Amino acid sequence: MFYLDHNATSPLRPESLSAVTNVLSLGGNPSSIHAKGRAARAIVEDARERIADLVNGAGAQVIFTSGATESNNLALFGAAEGSLEGDDSKAGGRITRLFVTAIEHSSVLATATRLAERFPWVRVATLPVTADGVIDLEGLRVALREGKGRALVAVMAANNETGVVQPIAEVSRLAREAGALLLVDAVPAAGKIGIDFALCDYLTLSAHKMGGPQGVGALLVRAGAPLAPQLVGGGQQQGLRAGTENLPGIAGFGVAAHVLRDAPGERDRIAHLRDHFETRLKEIAPEAVIFGTSAPRLCSTSCFAIPGLTAETALIGLDLDGVMLSSGSTCSSGKVAVSHVLAAMRVEAELASCALRATFGWNSTVEDINAATSSLLKLRERIRAREAA
Repeated sequence: MFYLDHNATSPLRPESLSAVTNVLSLGGNPSSIHAKGRAARAIVEDARERIADLVNGAGAQVIFTSGATESNNLALFGAAEGSLEGDDSKAGGRITRLFVTAIEHSSVLATATRLAERFPWVRVATLPVTADGVIDLEGLRVALREGKGRALVAVMAANNETGVVQPIAEVSRLAREAGALLLVDAVPAAGKIGIDFALCDYLTLSAHKMGGPQGVGALLVRAGAPLAPQLVGGGQQQGLRAGTENLPGIAGFGVAAHVLRDAPGERDRIAHLRDHFETRLKEIAPEAVIFGTSAPRLCSTSCFAIPGLTAETALIGLDLDGVMLSSGSTCSSGKVAVSHVLAAMRVEAELASCALRATFGWNSTVEDINAATSSLLKLRERIRAREAA
C-alpha cells in the first residue's frame, strides 16, 4: 500500500499513538478536582501550550473542538453572534460584512451561507483569486472600503487542494487598516510553513492533518475578539465550548504539534519528495499540468492533471495498484466532483475533471512516489492505446 493522501489524513505518528494509548489507560475527567482529574487537566494544559507554540500563540488562546469543521463554524457563528453585544456606534460594533475567498474549504463556505440566513444583516461576499490561486489583494482592499459596519475576513493560510500559500501578512495589514476581523484556516499549512497567530483574530487547526488523531481540533481566539459559544451546557474551556474534553485526542494532538515543531528537517525532506514526484510525472507525461506552480506552494502538495485521464478513472486504477491519492478536497462524502478551487482559478472544466492531488507527509518515501508514477504511466498508456485504436 502506497499512501500519498496526507492532506486528507496524515497517518498517526508513533509518538501520538503512544500518548493516546497512555491516556486511555489513565482515566480521569479534566474538570474533577481529585488526583486523576488534576492529572487529566495537566495533560490538557500541556497540549494547549504545545499547540499554541506551533503557531506563535499562547495556551490561553486555545479552545479544543472536535475538528477543523467545528472550529470554523465556531469562529464564524461565534464572531457574528458575539459582536451583537456591541452596536455600530461603539468601537468595533456588530459584524455586517463577511468576506470569504472563492477557494476556502467547504466548512467555511457552507457556514458563511448559513450565517447569512441566520443573521440577515450580514452581507456575504466572495473574493476572487488569480489564475494561480492567490487572493486578489486589490479586490480585498476595495471590498473593505465599501459598506458600513464591521467586517470579518476569512482566508486560508494555504489551499488544501493546490497547496498555494496565501499572503496572510498582507491580508492582515489590510484587515487591520479597515478595522476588520480576520479568520485564518491554518489546517493544511500548520507545521509546513511558519504561521503567526499574532496576524489574525481567529485561527483553526486540526490534529489529523499533522499526524495526530482524528476527531480533535482547535480554535485560537485573540483576547478581546468577539466569540459567543455555540455549544452550551457546561463551564469547560472558559464557557466557550461546553462538553468534557477529548482527553486522548488532545494528548495526541499536543504531541503531534510538539514533534512537528521540533522537526525542522521534515519540511525539506517532504519538499524533496514532492519535487521528485513532479519531475517524474513530467517525464512520464510531458503534457501533465501542475496547478499553482507560479505561486508559493506547500512542500507537501501537488495538484495535477493528465489531460484525457479523468480523476474517477485514475483513482480506480491507482487503488487497484495499491496507490492512494485523492481528487481535490476529500470532505465531500467520497464524491469525485469538479473542484470549486480550480473553477475559481479559471481552469477549464474538462481539464479540472482530470485533477488529482498527491500529498506527502512524515512517513512518505521514494517507494510511494515510484509506485504512484508507475501506476499513472500504465493508466496513461492505456488511454493512449484506446485513443489510437
